[in-house]
Amino acid sequence: MRESSVALKREKLKRLEKNELGRYRPYDKQKIFHDAGASHRERLFMAGNQLGKTLAGASEWAMHLCGRYPGWWRGRRFERPVRLWAAGVTAESTRDNPQRMLLGPPQRRDAWGTGAIPGECILGTSASRQGADTVDSIVVRHGSGGQSTLAFKSYEKGREKWQGETLDGVWFDEEPPLDVYSEGLTRTNATGGMTIVTFTPLLGMSEVVRLFLSDAITECGG
Repeated sequence: MRESSVALKREKLKRLEKNELGRYRPYDKQKIFHDAGASHRERLFMAGNQLGKTLAGASEWAMHLCGRYPGWWRGRRFERPVRLWAAGVTAESTRDNPQRMLLGPPQRRDAWGTGAIPGECILGTSASRQGADTVDSIVVRHGSGGQSTLAFKSYEKGREKWQGETLDGVWFDEEPPLDVYSEGLTRTNATGGMTIVTFTPLLGMSEVVRLFLSDAITECGG
C-alpha cells in the first residue's frame, strides 16, 4: 500500500509539472493585456525586465493553441485549431525565451511539456537546423478535436523569410524591426488574426513603439 501511495503522489506531481497553463494567474497588467485581445488586433505589453511579459505571451499562445480558456478569460477566443508563429531576435534568443516558455527547458527533452503548453496536448515537434536544441515547429491538440501548429521564427533572417504564410497570430518577443513587424501583421490579414508584442523598451522611441501610440492599437505598459 505504501509503494502504491508513493507512486500515486509521483504521478500527481508529474501531472502538475506538465500543467503550467492551469496554474497561470495574471496580475493586473497582464490581464489588461489579455482582455484587450477581444477588441484589438494589435497589442503591446511593454514593461521592465522580469515583469512577466514573456510569460503572458506564452500563456496566451498556449490557450489559443489548445483551445483551453480559464474562467477568468475575457480576451479573444478561437473555437477551432490555429496557426501561430512565435519569434525573437535570433534563433538562440527565440529558443531561450518563447520556445523555453512554451515547451520547457531546451536542453532537457525529458522536460518538454512542462512549459505553457500542457504536455498532454503536444502531439509532436520538429527540430530546427538553426542551432542546438532549437525547435522549428510544434503540433498541438486543440480542444475541438483538430490540430494547431506553432512555428518559431527570428528577425535576423529578414522580412523575406516571413512572406507567404496565412496565420491566425504572430507573437514578437522583443522588439522587431518595423519591416518584420509589418510583414508579420500582413500574415494575419486574411484571417482577421492578431499580433502581440512583448518587450522591454531598449530602443527608445522606435518606429514600432510609435505605432502603438495610435488610438487604434492597445498598449499595456508596465
